[in-house]
Amino acid sequence: MTEDSTRDTLIAAARAAARNAHAPYSRFAVGAAVLLADGRIVTGANFENASYGLSLCAETVALATVNSGGDLRQVVAIGVIGGAMDADGRPTGNAPVGPCGRCRQVINEAADMAGRDILVWCGAAEGDAVERRTISELLPHAFGPKDLGLGAAG
Repeated sequence: MTEDSTRDTLIAAARAAARNAHAPYSRFAVGAAVLLADGRIVTGANFENASYGLSLCAETVALATVNSGGDLRQVVAIGVIGGAMDADGRPTGNAPVGPCGRCRQVINEAADMAGRDILVWCGAAEGDAVERRTISELLPHAFGPKDLGLGAAG
């Protein structure tokens, strides 16, 4: 798979996942799609809670799903999109959206376990705007397992 086709596939999957967002409080839908080394794609959508602090981000949902299958070391790339929800619950907007700080830390943990700098595609809910980043660019000087005196996590 070329980098362009990987980007397009992940952004499309993230957009599809965002349509399942449960975001009645923020009205901001986010979708994420994680590419594994074997080509599988695992998706997630944000899942808000009336107790706001208990809400889950799309990236965390997708990575937790990957982890529950024992595949966290297989993460290669992730696509993320987000936007304000329209009246029908669809995300809108033409500006790329990237992972929040918490999600950057969670992606960094997966990168440490995988032994690779995970590619992060930050896309818009609509249109062609997509930014290519790596987790080390998004979270420089990250705190991780080696800061606790451990090698790669796991």
